[in-house]
Amino acid sequence: MAMALQLPLPLKWREIKPPLPLAAKCALSKQSLRLLSPVDAAAGDASAGHRLVRKFVASTSKAAALEALSHLLSSDVHRYASLALPLYERIAETRWFNWNSKLVSEVIASLDKQGRFHEAENLISESVEKLGFRDREVAFFYCDLIDSFSKQGSLRGVFDAYDRLKRIGSDSSNVKRRAFESMINGLCRLDLPRDAEKMMMEMREAGFKPSAFEFRSVINGYGKLGFLGEMRRIVDEMEEGFDCVVDTICSNIVLSCYGAHGELSAMASWLQRMKNSGTPFSIRTYNSVLNSCATIMTMLQFPKSVLLSIEELLQELPKEEALLVQELIDSSVLIETLQWSSSEAKLDLHGMHLGSAYLIMLQWVEELKLRFGGGDTSVTVIPTEIKVVCGKGKHSNLRGESPIKSLVSEMMIRWKSPLRIDRKNVATFIAKGSNVRNWLSRN
Repeated sequence: MAMALQLPLPLKWREIKPPLPLAAKCALSKQSLRLLSPVDAAAGDASAGHRLVRKFVASTSKAAALEALSHLLSSDVHRYASLALPLYERIAETRWFNWNSKLVSEVIASLDKQGRFHEAENLISESVEKLGFRDREVAFFYCDLIDSFSKQGSLRGVFDAYDRLKRIGSDSSNVKRRAFESMINGLCRLDLPRDAEKMMMEMREAGFKPSAFEFRSVINGYGKLGFLGEMRRIVDEMEEGFDCVVDTICSNIVLSCYGAHGELSAMASWLQRMKNSGTPFSIRTYNSVLNSCATIMTMLQFPKSVLLSIEELLQELPKEEALLVQELIDSSVLIETLQWSSSEAKLDLHGMHLGSAYLIMLQWVEELKLRFGGGDTSVTVIPTEIKVVCGKGKHSNLRGESPIKSLVSEMMIRWKSPLRIDRKNVATFIAKGSNVRNWLSRN
């Protein structure tokens, strides 16, 4: 018996938006560049490209091979994307490879995007054959296909995978719920939040209560298109009609959508709402807010001239941006990020975007002054070492070149701080605690 799932057609096909841009490419390791650099030299020579792939897989590590495949799958450059299938096939022949539904789905979606429909269909058939008569696993494979096609912006691929999924006729409640989840999220990725909302209604009619995941997908779907009233309506429905908590994750989505459309006053109101409801701020809250502050982001393009105190920053910012910064610094995010013991005080900037790292560094200096300067918040034991961890730039556009590290380095120089790059770890600034205390006492 077929699953009772009906997908509403888009309201107006002519209103379908162009595919969403792919996520920013990850920076590549030196091992992965060993493959792509020769590929550039052999552009247009398919046989040479295949030989390079064979040689690369035979001489590289599992991590580097999978990283290179991930880059090829997300590339818009044809000579790279066209090598994704041969690289995947070579990886699949290695001893360490374990078949993975999500990975093969990404390969299929990449082939579909290149117009290589026959090869995509062959890989789908091979995958289904591999899974045999395990309908549950086949169904979850089609759900992964829906996810991958939607990431590539392929409405046709999403509908095709969904049709295959319905034909399985599974009675499993887990399969049905996963199907709803994948389609709702996929439709939102394809800029069809109204259709996703209709499917969420069908989900309820089928006896499934939508989770926070489905609500967040629809909230983000409306918000990124600028339908902010609809976004707020879904938030209210989520909170009041279904008793779902509007948590930090959901709040960060709302903040990001407001910021994308320049609604800074609405962002400030939402931060106040979070505080009043006891919803914790997070590093992502900082990222979402500060990425939307044009003055700060412009300032950070010139690290040598950034302001070096919160007081100066608040005076120079436009009123709306200053209000947002004030809301952030009144939160406990810095305290939760700062690790403190008698042996070490460490501030870890991982996960922070440039604006967040900048503001957290300004807060960090103020916090150290309070702890070392006497009074109720001062410390009796000075940590042996004080560290600021920036990362090595693995996720930067150019691997190994961390903009956060460059910013922190410039701030340390202009502050005349005793913290220097650790000889044992180039991603860390370090100094003796006593030297930091003496430095702060002079400033």
